[in-house]
Amino acid sequence: MKDTAKHQGLRNQLVTTLEQKGITDRAVLDAIKKIPRHLFLNSSFEDFAYQDKAFPIGAGQTISQPYTVAFQSQLLEVKKDHKVLEIGTGSGYQTAVLFMLGAKVFTVERQSELFKTTSNLFPKLNIRPKHVSFGDGYKGLPNFAPFDSIIVTAGAPFIPQPLMAQLKIGGRLVIPLGEDVQIMTLLIRKNETQFEKHEFGEFRFVPLLEDKN
Repeated sequence: MKDTAKHQGLRNQLVTTLEQKGITDRAVLDAIKKIPRHLFLNSSFEDFAYQDKAFPIGAGQTISQPYTVAFQSQLLEVKKDHKVLEIGTGSGYQTAVLFMLGAKVFTVERQSELFKTTSNLFPKLNIRPKHVSFGDGYKGLPNFAPFDSIIVTAGAPFIPQPLMAQLKIGGRLVIPLGEDVQIMTLLIRKNETQFEKHEFGEFRFVPLLEDKN
C-alpha cells in the first residue's frame, strides 16, 4: 500500500489535466490530488493509474475515468456532512472522493467480488463510508433515506423511481441515462412531485444491472 512522491507528482499532473478539461470545483480537485488512485486498481495498471482513462477492475466492471468522477462529483455540490447515496461502489474510488469532500457516504454494490474487495480496502486507506451495502442499486437504501444527493456510477436505461423517492427536497440526483451512450443527467428535487432536469452531454458507462449476483 505504498504512495510515493512520484505518485503525488502524477496526481498533480492529473489535476492540471482535469482543470484544462473544465473542472473548476477546488474541493473536488483537492480530493483527487490526495487520493492514491493506483491503490484502487490491479497493480498491473499501476503505471497508468493517473492517466485520464477508465480501467477494468474485475466482475466486468471498470474504475471510471477521473474526469467522469470529477464531473459527477462537481454536479453533486457536496457539502460537509451531506448524506450521499452512491449506487455502484465498484473500485471504491468515487466513494473515496465523496468521503474526502466531507460527505457521509452510503454506498451499494451488487457484485459480490467487488463488494468484498472494496470493503476490505477502505479501512486500509482510512476511508470510512457510513454504510457499505451489498444489494440492488435500483432499490436504493430506503432505511437510510432521505439523502442530500444521490450519484449513480453506471449507465441506466431509466431513472429508478425508488431513488427519486429517497432524495430530499432540494436534493440532487446525478445519473448517466441511456443504453449504449449515456447522457449525464442532473435532477434537482423541487417539491414532493416535481424535479428539475438538466443534461450535460455524452458519457460512457458500464450498464446499471438490476438484482444482485
